[in-house]
Amino acid sequence: MTGWQKQARATTASPVWVAVCLCAVLAPGSAAAQIVANPDGSFSATALEISNTALVWQVAMGGLVVAAFLAAIILWVSSALRRARHSNIRRAAFVSSALNSLTTGIVMVDARKRIVFCNDRYLEMYGFSRSDLVAGMTGRDLTALRATRGMLCDDIDEYYRNVKSPEGHVCELLDGRSILVKHRELSNGGIVSTHEDCTARRKMSRQLATTTHFLESVIDNIPVCVAAKSIEDGRYILANRAFEQFSGLSRDQIIGQTAEKVYVPEAAQMVTEADRDAIASPTGQTRTELSIEHNGGRRLIACNRMIARDEKGKPEFLVSLFEDVTDRRSLSREVQSAKKFLEQVVDNIPVSLVVKRLSDGQYVLANRAAEAMLTRRREDVIGSTLEDIYNPADVQFILKRDEDAVRKKGVVTEEHPIQTENGLRLFLTRRVTVLDEAGEPQYLIKTNEDITDRRETESRMAHMAYHDALTELPNRAAFLQALEQMIDACEDTDEEFAVLSLDLDRLKEINDVFGHEVGDKLLIEFSRRLESVISGGVVARLSGDEFGLIIDGLQPDSAKALATRLMQSMQTEFMFDGRAVRIGLTIGISVYPRNGRDAETLLTNADAALFRAKTKARGSINFFDMELDQQLRDRRALHQDLSTAIRNGELSLHYQPQARARHKMKSDHVLGFEALARWTHPVRGFVPPGDFIPLAEESGLIVEMGEWILREACREAASWPKDLQISVNLSPAQFMHGDLVGLVHSILIETGLAPGRLELEITEGVLIEDFDRGLSLLRRLKALGVRIAMDDFGSGYSSLTYLQAFPFDKIKIDRAFVMNLGRNPQSAAIIRAMIGLGHGLNISIVAEGVETQEQLSFLADEACDQVQGYLLGKPAPIETYAEWIGRTKSVSNVSNLPRRVG
Repeated sequence: MTGWQKQARATTASPVWVAVCLCAVLAPGSAAAQIVANPDGSFSATALEISNTALVWQVAMGGLVVAAFLAAIILWVSSALRRARHSNIRRAAFVSSALNSLTTGIVMVDARKRIVFCNDRYLEMYGFSRSDLVAGMTGRDLTALRATRGMLCDDIDEYYRNVKSPEGHVCELLDGRSILVKHRELSNGGIVSTHEDCTARRKMSRQLATTTHFLESVIDNIPVCVAAKSIEDGRYILANRAFEQFSGLSRDQIIGQTAEKVYVPEAAQMVTEADRDAIASPTGQTRTELSIEHNGGRRLIACNRMIARDEKGKPEFLVSLFEDVTDRRSLSREVQSAKKFLEQVVDNIPVSLVVKRLSDGQYVLANRAAEAMLTRRREDVIGSTLEDIYNPADVQFILKRDEDAVRKKGVVTEEHPIQTENGLRLFLTRRVTVLDEAGEPQYLIKTNEDITDRRETESRMAHMAYHDALTELPNRAAFLQALEQMIDACEDTDEEFAVLSLDLDRLKEINDVFGHEVGDKLLIEFSRRLESVISGGVVARLSGDEFGLIIDGLQPDSAKALATRLMQSMQTEFMFDGRAVRIGLTIGISVYPRNGRDAETLLTNADAALFRAKTKARGSINFFDMELDQQLRDRRALHQDLSTAIRNGELSLHYQPQARARHKMKSDHVLGFEALARWTHPVRGFVPPGDFIPLAEESGLIVEMGEWILREACREAASWPKDLQISVNLSPAQFMHGDLVGLVHSILIETGLAPGRLELEITEGVLIEDFDRGLSLLRRLKALGVRIAMDDFGSGYSSLTYLQAFPFDKIKIDRAFVMNLGRNPQSAAIIRAMIGLGHGLNISIVAEGVETQEQLSFLADEACDQVQGYLLGKPAPIETYAEWIGRTKSVSNVSNLPRRVG
């Protein structure tokens, strides 16, 4: 029996014993307190007195007993409380000692959130001492103290929200430690907070995760299929990416499945049998090849299977590494076939080829061409050495060159003549050293090729590279080379020379009329005449009809004199098959050093002078002029800027109204607008249309620009509330390049503009270039539903022919006739005739360039249908005419509105 049980029994027995004693005392007293009667019926006084005295003593004694009993109870209770307090102190000391021995920090707070316990580990963890804990401190006070010392990772409120999570909250402290904090609420309202340093565990967890990810990445990037399955149930527990690609299933569809779910039945059975063989193998490893049906075809699979055992050596997992070797086997067969093919190729190449093994000097390969070179059969060559094949003198010569090639460990090439049965021939010998894996020479490959014919061909080709094939004159490359040599010779001297660029006039016409054969004969004869006239200078054919000359002497007099003689020589006709042919000549001249100090500059400046001469007058002589050249350069720069402007959206459209011809114009007389391109250069500012439109026509940029203008004008017109006409000018170049009809059709569909609202203005140049083709395109455009107008009517020479051939919707009278109204009577007569002609053909007439009321009144009197000009409105952004097209007038445009229309 334990001590605390004995104490319990003793404590219980004491009050019982006291009670028994009390009963024993009181029992006699009750008998003595009775009144005894005598036999005669009287009461005995003595007995009564004696009884009273006894009663008093009994009461006194009872009081003493009761008092002793109460004192005993009090003493027992006090002793019990003392023992309980000592027990609680011992128990609390035990619990405190136990909690302080934990590696986890613990803090307990009561229902009022006051700290009732904090173990040593907690203080140590956060660097506190017992003195930091003051009476009445709450848990939040302690957390705030942690925050002030940098031992809190979050805001306090956020911290308390996070630690309530069942999983707890990990605080990342500034010193790098990770603390897992968990709060558990007690039934009495208190809280137990545990703090565990999980730094090492998290680090290990991260390392484990990194290692796991690394291993998974390695397995996933293994180019062969990797799979593992449990031997117990045959289900896959691992599959890499290559296995996914091979099976056509995702990893989730493979893991947990058996082979029957991954393969077709036949293949699954073969895999299962191979697995059983691997498990039964004494080595726990097998290599097999399976021919299975997979992905609709027969595939050959090479497999390696290995058994993974548990700690007791019992087979637990089966690991398989396998790959589809079908293509590899097929490739192997192809390699063998290719090897045989290459052997046949080597055997049949026309170059002598032998391979010598350097370790013993024996030949190991010789092709059929080598038989003729070595004058013996291949079978006799293979296994032989130099000494077996050549005479001693040749052996030393050949051996030295072989050794030199081996020392260089590369390709060594040499040319040397060899006397053959066909005479002295030039041979090209190549020696190639083949190295082994250690980088040491192993074989020497030697080829001998007869290059006599090739060198002769190359010589002819070299001549052709620097000479014109037709005239045998030097070409542009040779001319530039000669020009550079001339510059080098004249550098640092006072010597001058001139570069002449010549252009034959009417050569194209001669080719078209007489044929190219006559044209070629003319070029040959002209070349001979040039050489005879220049007598000693450099003559070259630079291109089809352009020639170049270099002459020295005092400049520019020598150049001018030679150019004059050349012009005079062209006065003599060329005779071909009894036919006289006359051609013209235009010459441009640049002079060294004043017009350039390098070949390209001199030739470029001569070409610039030639271009200027052709622009001014064909058949003339022109010297390079820096000022004129600058104009040409500016024009070329403007061309480049225009090309950039089209791509960068620097162009815009202005719109000029067209209205009915009335004496007093009103806004409701407006029938439509003509779209006109405008260009604002980022540096030059506004560029007049007269400058960039002709430039675009010459360069071909008008095609790209015209497409943009047409699309933008149709897009804008389609947005107008009023169904007004939109007129767009088309260039002849647009008719010659691309599918114009298809372009117009696609733009109408793209923008949604009704075809009847689009009016295309053309000039007679469209029909001059190619009448039949232009007429066909106009008819196809008309079939789309668009309107066709002839612009600048009256300025050409065949306009009436075109009116007869095509039913135009509108004729625009050239502004030159309108501007001369009132000053030139002929202009009025011509305009009357044009209006009458148009009305007779049922074609509307539009007069351009109307700038005065007098001009408008004349046209209205003559029943002209429409007018266009500054009197009605200048070309301006469409916002200027917002009210005319049905839009609400904005305040910013009020000042820009035309004043003429009332």
